[in-house]
Amino acid sequence: MSHNITGENAVQIASSVESAVREGRLAPGAQLPTVRALAQRLRVSPTTVAAAYRTLRQRGLVVAGGRRGSSVSTHPPLGAQPAPSVPRHARDLASGNPDPALLPPLGPALRAIEPASVLYGGEICEPELLRAAKRAFAADGVPAGSVTVVSGALDGIERVLGAWLRPGDRVAVEDPGFPAVFHLLSALGLAAVPVRVDDSGPLPGDVERALRSGVQALVVTTRAQNPFGSALDERRARELRALLRARPEVLVIEDDHGGAVAGAPACTLCAGLERWAVARSVSKSLGPDLRVALLAGDAATIARVEGRLSCGIRWVSHLLQRTVAELIRDREVARRLRDASRTYTERRQALIGELAAHGVRAFGRSGMNVWVPVADEEAVAAALLEAGFAVWTGARFRILSPPAVRVTTATLDPGDAPAVAGALAAALRPAGRSSAA
Repeated sequence: MSHNITGENAVQIASSVESAVREGRLAPGAQLPTVRALAQRLRVSPTTVAAAYRTLRQRGLVVAGGRRGSSVSTHPPLGAQPAPSVPRHARDLASGNPDPALLPPLGPALRAIEPASVLYGGEICEPELLRAAKRAFAADGVPAGSVTVVSGALDGIERVLGAWLRPGDRVAVEDPGFPAVFHLLSALGLAAVPVRVDDSGPLPGDVERALRSGVQALVVTTRAQNPFGSALDERRARELRALLRARPEVLVIEDDHGGAVAGAPACTLCAGLERWAVARSVSKSLGPDLRVALLAGDAATIARVEGRLSCGIRWVSHLLQRTVAELIRDREVARRLRDASRTYTERRQALIGELAAHGVRAFGRSGMNVWVPVADEEAVAAALLEAGFAVWTGARFRILSPPAVRVTTATLDPGDAPAVAGALAAALRPAGRSSAA
């Protein structure tokens, strides 16, 4: 199928394909015409079409499939997917946000910070925030010799990838995993290599196969993995470290976006590695709008990240940095975060327990989400919506892993878990079969 691809030169053809993807005429994963077939239809040379496809691959819009030809990326970097439209009658269990009621108030910290302006040429990081970050990293076994501040965990991941990798490089990622990471890799022209996960994180066998295949980097969510809820434990970490130390050229990036409210202790792979970074965000614990993450790494990686920062945004706002530093040192905030972590854990475990009572298998060792394998995720999500609960289908979180739905439990009171579990169990029940059957 041509999908209305047009153009007389490589630039026009590439632009036409991009428009078709953006407008939905070419869906993610859709097969593109072969170079020869499209060249014949457009009456241009195969070299022209090949050049257009090469441009699209470099932009992350198209992936090459060898003899299968080229296809649209499963996660084309053309803007974020819209948030789910939740009808008024439905409970929002889809958005993935923290519970606003469990975030510490920002007013006291904002009133306490020094409002003085910072001018060009000064330090890019607030000393007090760096000291607090280094103490926290060291306490969790993360080497803290080199630390900087970035605008969120994804910003840190992007900057670290950009510091070492080039378009065409291959990156091992969790499957299921966070769709923003998939989109980021596409935007950078990097190829995602899926690695399956269980409750303890990436499966060692899959990681070993990815390393043998020649990946240049591995991205791991150490706890509160989205959407599966994995949390690294020391046994799994030892297995993975042994594999990674045998491949010192591989860059390892840890995403610790859950931080203090993840519901699991910190565990790291990076101790003893040569090229690594750990991004610890405050978005889930202190609030997404702060846009601050602490980035630890080997000296070369942090130097490269700070060098690139100096060429662009220069630094993360010192007003934000001071606010985070003030919140971190506040004992009342620390108490609230401990309470929030317990609350998120209770809510997540309540739903998993209710699902288990219905014989429904679900995953969520840590974090704010529960991952429920299903045979038909679209049908299950539709049935749940009809019952008054909005959830995400698993498609956006998957590369090769089986279908599922993601239920965000951040605001789900344990008393409401039976109703959600009952609706989900009913959606999974074969047609015509009653609960008493």
